[in-house]
Amino acid sequence: MMTSVDTELIRVLADPLRLHIVTLLAHETLCTTHLVEETGARQTNLSNHLRVLREAGVVETEPCGRFTYYKVRPDVIEKLAGSFTDLAATARATADADVRRACP
Repeated sequence: MMTSVDTELIRVLADPLRLHIVTLLAHETLCTTHLVEETGARQTNLSNHLRVLREAGVVETEPCGRFTYYKVRPDVIEKLAGSFTDLAATARATADADVRRACP
């Protein structure tokens, strides 16, 4: 069953730029400068999206000198993927059993 945490993560990842950032960070740890180059987004816009991702627990930071590097928390993505897997299994079982609510 989807939880409110899952719903919040879906909302956070529904933004195309945030999903693109997460996809890039799944491949390597990057700093804001790298992400600006890769996405073409303005630094202030990117920083706002990174803040949302950080507050949702999707990414974590790693200071390195005057730069801050970002990396994805795979456990969060796996948990969300597991919720979708469970939802798909429920839908499959419901379809196979032809569960249907009667109309009034």
